[in-house]
Parts: sequence; C-alpha cells; structure tokens
Amino acid sequence: MRAAGVVDLRSDTVTQPTAAMRQAMADAEVGDDGYGEDPTVVRLEERFASLLGKQEALFVPSGTMANQIALALLSRPGTNVVVGWRAHVVNHEEGASARNALIQFVTVDDTNGRLPLDDIQWAIEAAQHHHVEVSAISVENTHMVSGGTPMALDLLRDIAALRLPVHMDGARLFNASVASGIAPAVYAATATTVMVCLSKGLGAPVGSVLAMPTALADRARVERKRLGGAMRQAGVLAAAGLVALDTMVERLVDDHRRAARLRAAVEERWPDSLADPEGGGTNIVCFDHSDPSQLLHHLQQHDVLAGTVAPGTVRLVTHCDVDDDGIERAIAALRSSTI
Repeated sequence: MRAAGVVDLRSDTVTQPTAAMRQAMADAEVGDDGYGEDPTVVRLEERFASLLGKQEALFVPSGTMANQIALALLSRPGTNVVVGWRAHVVNHEEGASARNALIQFVTVDDTNGRLPLDDIQWAIEAAQHHHVEVSAISVENTHMVSGGTPMALDLLRDIAALRLPVHMDGARLFNASVASGIAPAVYAATATTVMVCLSKGLGAPVGSVLAMPTALADRARVERKRLGGAMRQAGVLAAAGLVALDTMVERLVDDHRRAARLRAAVEERWPDSLADPEGGGTNIVCFDHSDPSQLLHHLQQHDVLAGTVAPGTVRLVTHCDVDDDGIERAIAALRSSTI
C-alpha cells in the first residue's frame, strides 16, 4: 500500500477505487462471462460500444491484452504493422505482438505524437518493391511519451483514408476528448478497433474495453480466450468500470490543470527539457534529464514518486488521487533539486 503522505506520480494506474466503485462492486449482479451470462459485463460492453459509436465491445483485464487482440484481428502473420517507434505496443508490451500475432512493426517517427503520413504511405507502397506487405496501422491517442498529446483529428482521418485496418490504442482516449473537446466517438470513427483503459485516468481498479464492428466480435472472444483473458463472475470488476464512465470523465480536467502546473515547474527548472514543448495538455509530463535515477531518488526523499519511460526520460502523471496540495509538494521537490 502507498505510504501515507506520499505523492505518487509514477502512473495513473496507482489509484484506489472510489467509495462508489467499491459499493458497486459489492452489489454487482454477476454471472459466468465465459458463457456471456454476466449482466454487468454486458451492460459495460454495451455502454462502451455506444459511447464510441461501435457495434460491439469486449471487456478484458488489461490494455495490453486489448491491444494484442486487436492486432491479431486486424493484421496477418508475416506482415508489417505501421506504428510510431515510441508507441506502447512497440516498447512496453514485452514484444508481445511478434509472439502472439506473428507480425513485425515498421516504425515511423512519432515525435510530438504526429505520425508522418508520407512515411506511412511509403511503407504501404514499398510492398510493390519487394518489401513486406503492410496489413494494418496502429495509432496511440493520447500519445504517452510526448507528454500525453492528443492526436490531431485531421491526421487520424487522413490515416483512415489509406483504407487499411486501423487500431487505436486509446488507453487515455477520454483524456484526449476532454482536452480537445472532440467526442470519443468522433475519434473512434477513424479506427476499426479502439481500446480504452478504465484503470488509468478513469480510476477503476482493473480492466480495459475494446470496441469493434460486429464482424470481429466472435473472433475477438476467441483471441481473448487464447490469451487467458476469459473471465467468470467479472461483473464485480465491470461494475467499477461503469461507475468510472459515469463519474470520472468530467473530472479529468482537474488532472490536466494539475499536470500543467507540473509542466510549468519542469520548464522553469530544466528549460528545453520537455518531450514536446508544444504538446501535452492532458495528465502526463515527460522530460529529458541527465541523471533520472538521482532525480527520482531526490524526489523520493521528499515523499514524491516519479518514474521513467525511456533512457533519460522522466515521467510525471497526475490522477484522481493527487490533489492540489500534492502538486504543490511535488513542485517544491522539483524546484529544490540541484541535479
């Protein structure tokens, strides 16, 4: 358990379920989801599909599992999937796509969360010149490593116009929506499949949901079972997800405001260090530092926890369990660093 008084900015996955979530979990109506008989899971899946403007949705234990299912559905073994080189599916899923979907990635420069359309088109056309065929494209919204940057809707629409299956890793899609004013369904319309983590910005204890067209739903359940994700009385988890959708979306603006305070403090203390000086806008601050381990040690000495996401890259993430006082304490710790 997190020590009392510690400001934990390592991730937005460290949150505790709210009282309303705990009550909903205790009262959840359940059944065997392996047979499709858990009514609370069904409600969550139907609600999520409706929110994203898709026909079907699938509740899974984690965002990584949802990404893996989607890539298995949209790609073919022995083909390429185009994706940003700093994306979660490339760097933070233990090489799972090569193991599970038997694909390889062709990566493009996703600096600032902006995939270069020309490079994607080049990779697709290269199949006519003895290169590996591209079977799908994966995008990340928000783009985590650039500092939680929402992807530009025009770019997403241009990628969709290439007429290849597109998966959107929307682990923090609701953050993107709140920051940009663009409805989740508008973003989701640019992709074939869309994943959202309920256990990140929305604060639920466990679970992600993958939205998709009906034509993919049966295969998605097969892929979930292959990965060991078929659950039983999972309504106790889905109930918290429903509360998260009902109560935790609008409050994301508070996380974004607090992250902006951290971002300003980082820019003041280490000028020109931000991963994307013009980006951000949501709940993540990523910045370059010459000695992250020493900085993290310094912060910990001041009861502030932070993390890293790449060599030389420090990450701070705001969430519902860090209030304004916690942010001020974190800012003071950042300013006092001599490293």
